[in-house]
Amino acid sequence: MISTQLIIYCINPGCNRPINPMGDSVCASCQTPLVHRYLWATGSSSAQIPPGTKVADRYEVISHQIWLDTQPGLPPDVSEELPKEVIPYLRLYQERLHLPQAYGFASDLEGNTTDILLLENVPIDETGNIYPTIVEAWEQATGVRQVYWLWQILQLWTPLSELGLSHSLLVVDNLRVQGWCVRLLELYQTPADEKLSLQNLGECWQFWVASAKASVAKGLQNIVQQMCETEVELEAINIQLNNLLLASAAELPLVLKVAGSTDIGPIMAQNEDACYPNVLSDLDELLLPYLSIVCDGIGGHEGGEVASKLAVQSVKLQIRALLTEVTEQTVLVLPELLQEQLEASLRVVNNLLCARNNEQKRQGRERMATTIVMALQVPQRVQTSTGWQSNNTHELYLANVGDSRAYWITHNYCQLLTVDDDVATREVRFAKSLYRKALLRPDASALTQALGTRDAESLRLKVQRFIVEEDGILLLCSDGLSDNNWVEQSWQNYAIPVLTGEVTVEDAVRNWINLANEKNGRDNTSVVLTYYRVSPEYLVPMTPALPEEIIEAEIQEEQEEPISLTESSRSLLDLDLDLDLDLDLSEEPFTSPEIPPTVITKPNRGKRLVMLGGVLALLVGGTSLGLFAWWQFNPQGFQQMCRQLPQRIQQLCPPGK
Repeated sequence: MISTQLIIYCINPGCNRPINPMGDSVCASCQTPLVHRYLWATGSSSAQIPPGTKVADRYEVISHQIWLDTQPGLPPDVSEELPKEVIPYLRLYQERLHLPQAYGFASDLEGNTTDILLLENVPIDETGNIYPTIVEAWEQATGVRQVYWLWQILQLWTPLSELGLSHSLLVVDNLRVQGWCVRLLELYQTPADEKLSLQNLGECWQFWVASAKASVAKGLQNIVQQMCETEVELEAINIQLNNLLLASAAELPLVLKVAGSTDIGPIMAQNEDACYPNVLSDLDELLLPYLSIVCDGIGGHEGGEVASKLAVQSVKLQIRALLTEVTEQTVLVLPELLQEQLEASLRVVNNLLCARNNEQKRQGRERMATTIVMALQVPQRVQTSTGWQSNNTHELYLANVGDSRAYWITHNYCQLLTVDDDVATREVRFAKSLYRKALLRPDASALTQALGTRDAESLRLKVQRFIVEEDGILLLCSDGLSDNNWVEQSWQNYAIPVLTGEVTVEDAVRNWINLANEKNGRDNTSVVLTYYRVSPEYLVPMTPALPEEIIEAEIQEEQEEPISLTESSRSLLDLDLDLDLDLDLSEEPFTSPEIPPTVITKPNRGKRLVMLGGVLALLVGGTSLGLFAWWQFNPQGFQQMCRQLPQRIQQLCPPGK
């Protein structure tokens, strides 16, 4: 049927006038946010349906195989017996960050017996436009991102191969990118007569590597050559690609701001949430800004409240020891080992809570437990691609148990990074139900695991690893905020002002909590927000000081002991990760945790300071524009200059002179 009116229905079942023009953000009748759920229609038959067609009086065909569900509040059609082609999507649900999920079925317009499988969580933006392929985005990407894309594909090789789906990673049009993240349009079964190997993957990569950025081209060409010409093991390629990725990422600066808070909410009698950092608690200089945690306790007063706080304190103790150990290493610690260490830490927390439950003879629902979502930025040392030693590899590890969540937010998108441990998810993973159907169960949101309910051996843990190579916000929160998809619906209003510098991280945390209290208000809420910046700050040209101004500055400085870095100095020095500045804990650059911050004091030598100050003012004023241009055209050379800056200053003005 050809559509004549583009409409979309409100998801509020109690709405009296649910029909709205497509594209509106909220329902005109009840002000409920409208859901624009874009789907990918699989199969050759769907490709023949022209845009403007309405299928099953529900799905609007927007463009080639992209459909919009105009009645997103209704469950989609699902077969009683799930077709074989759907099972892989369900089995791989834990990889939902990169893979689509089965949504439902729609009847073919020609009346064929084979229904069209519709997929959700596909690489399509909120306006219905498909994200570009890797090939389309390759030349515009940085060298770090090019390596990162290939590393993600390599991580998907094993789980897809085990289900006979590795062919999905060789279809170029199937590989899409949303910023840093590789996402697949659909899954393709590998033909039975084909046995794919790393050689096939290497041959696919050859065409991309030929136009890789100069900083990573040689390393990538060497890796791909091994894949194509030898029977190299996956582990060996993984290690080489990882080393290249970390060495490339370490070239970037990395500065963050972090803040967190927990709130009892307008209704609850006690707060069973806990978080770190927390504005109401002491801040650990060794852990800041590397660690962030949100826990949502279960078990009522003297149960959930105790469990969440115990979990936070136990994790802090273990991560403090882990960071100390990592910073003492002279070689890179492999991601697999760090993931195992974090899994072990969560099992220790679990057993601690279990022991407390057993001591107090708590049984069944009386047992105290907690959810957890935690993020750890591991500051490993590495030699960068250009040969200098960096104090940070930009690695970020993320773990969760329960339904507390983590989101990565940039100017352009909001990505849910975690998967809830609830009944609906369990039904999908066991291939018993499609997700939308599982959500109709009365116990759909009931947790299937949390820390403290059972012995650690029964925990099913997954620790994810990411590379921070773009400016963004990592938002950790309890379900007091994430319930009813309020993060997905409101991220632009609450996160972008932080990215543009209009709102502080601390104020953003409070704003998110206020939103949760207003919209979800029946629960406690915890929010920890970390703003990562890898783009260098702009250099601000300075006007040389006049003689009178220099004299006034000398008089003012003589009255002040000690002095601290100016904002313009920080802008320049922040570009070098080897410098540890006297910054507030909420805005520390990533440096080795065992190195204390440096405090700069001023010796009482007025004449020398006047002369040196005048020279420096003239140098800064006369060369700032040149430095800015140099940074634009030769960022690596500029960073090398920044690393040598402290030594140059020491040579000009040695101690005791």
